[in-house]
Amino acid sequence: MPAAALVLVLGAAVLHATWNFLAKRSAGAGAPFVWLVDVGSAVLWTPVAVVAILASSPRFGWAGVGLAAGSAVLHVGYFLFLQLGYRLGDLSTVYPLARGVGPLLATIGGIVILGERPGPLGVLGAVLVAGGVLVLARSGVRSAAAAGQASGVGAGLLTGLFIAGYTLWDAHAVADVDISPLLYGWATAIGETAILSPVAITGWPAVREAWRSYHREVLAVSLLAPLAYLLVLIALTEAPVSAVAPTRELSIVIGVVLGGRLLKEADAVLRVLAAAAVVAGVVFLAVS
Repeated sequence: MPAAALVLVLGAAVLHATWNFLAKRSAGAGAPFVWLVDVGSAVLWTPVAVVAILASSPRFGWAGVGLAAGSAVLHVGYFLFLQLGYRLGDLSTVYPLARGVGPLLATIGGIVILGERPGPLGVLGAVLVAGGVLVLARSGVRSAAAAGQASGVGAGLLTGLFIAGYTLWDAHAVADVDISPLLYGWATAIGETAILSPVAITGWPAVREAWRSYHREVLAVSLLAPLAYLLVLIALTEAPVSAVAPTRELSIVIGVVLGGRLLKEADAVLRVLAAAAVVAGVVFLAVS
């Protein structure tokens, strides 16, 4: 993987873990929170998109509209199941499971569908990332069972499926069709807002309550989530999805630290060892 792409992906990992921590804190708000984040993202990024259009006339066209619409559907599913998972289970269960299943499937899809051919070190790196993530998830499930609580495993798995779907879809849009990553991310945020607007309108009291209780989280996630994904989209124009998708999972290490230190979650030693496997996998992917 080129050094520039690696720096972009690592920066995205830090931002991604941070906004997921904030999303966990607001998990009870559900779809109204997701809609507010989508609105915030569209509003915050509109001036940036306008400047980009005026300055360089980046490529988009009708192909961009269609692909962004499909991406919006996949991202809405991702956000809704992520919120459900955080409402049912711990950050250290749902986040590693979703982030592990998604990239593993995306890597397989990159090989089978897009014809990518990672080397032996790349394959070993993907296996280490996926294995470390699954150990982290298993630890969270065990802790939840001991406490007699829901684990959120099902929602985490479905979230992972949506992650794999939008990773492959968006990689095709920015790498193969050559659509501007900035405009693509902006259009996707607008599409997500449109999809969830009927839910927001019919449940407006819940939207008001979500804003009253979590407006700081809404604003932070509105900024950090699209910025993190913009970095990933740019990285996908420089490196194959089979390398970018697993390397993003360094965010799991950060998420484990946040869960252990700030949310006081258990199995610290096991989770550190699993996180070390993830780091090793990232190193192998970076040099493959």
